[in-house]
Amino acid sequence: MTAQESLKKIRARMVKTGERYTAARAALLAAPEPIPNGSDWVSAPPHSDTVIRENTGHSWNEWVALIDAGPGREAGHTAIAAWVVAEHGVGGWWAQGVTVGYERITGLRLPGQMPDGTFTVSKTKKLDLDSTEFRELLNNDAARADLLPGLTSAARSKPGTKAPRFAIADAVSGEDLGILQFRVESASSGAKLVVTHEKLPDIQSAEVWKQYWADWLEDLAAGG
Repeated sequence: MTAQESLKKIRARMVKTGERYTAARAALLAAPEPIPNGSDWVSAPPHSDTVIRENTGHSWNEWVALIDAGPGREAGHTAIAAWVVAEHGVGGWWAQGVTVGYERITGLRLPGQMPDGTFTVSKTKKLDLDSTEFRELLNNDAARADLLPGLTSAARSKPGTKAPRFAIADAVSGEDLGILQFRVESASSGAKLVVTHEKLPDIQSAEVWKQYWADWLEDLAAGG
């Protein structure tokens, strides 16, 4: 399904049910229930048990027990990460990984969820495009409107930035739909376009928009 087709289906449901955009998107592309990796895991951590043990000295279940007995679930992300570094000698990067994994396992943070509670999704696709020309399209209001059907957008980054960001909203209702960032990365041929959508309110919206941008990238690759 292309991005344009996705929007048509969402609009049709809005007319039929009277739902707002967010609710209609969630109903059409409902997020699957997270698959626990253990009897009491809420969602999967970002690294396997083998990887986390090799790099931190403990398995995920061991980390859950250690953190529960240490700072505890109410301590907050920063305090837990600092404790992992100070008490267990784990480097900063892996301490962050341990903390995020712990938060996912215990339900303190879902996949894609940021510290402020919102969600971020990202999709990448290799395309036959020129990075300079693409950024020029993004900087042109009319061209950007054609690239983002059904949405309005306003620049939220300085002109000439390599990863421009835009506040987006529904073109019909005016509903705030978060922040969109585009980044073009070099590839062996053509380039990779990375689309990152921030400030999504819940995991259902995150899943819907993740599929939406996958469709959008496929449509762009096909020249639609």
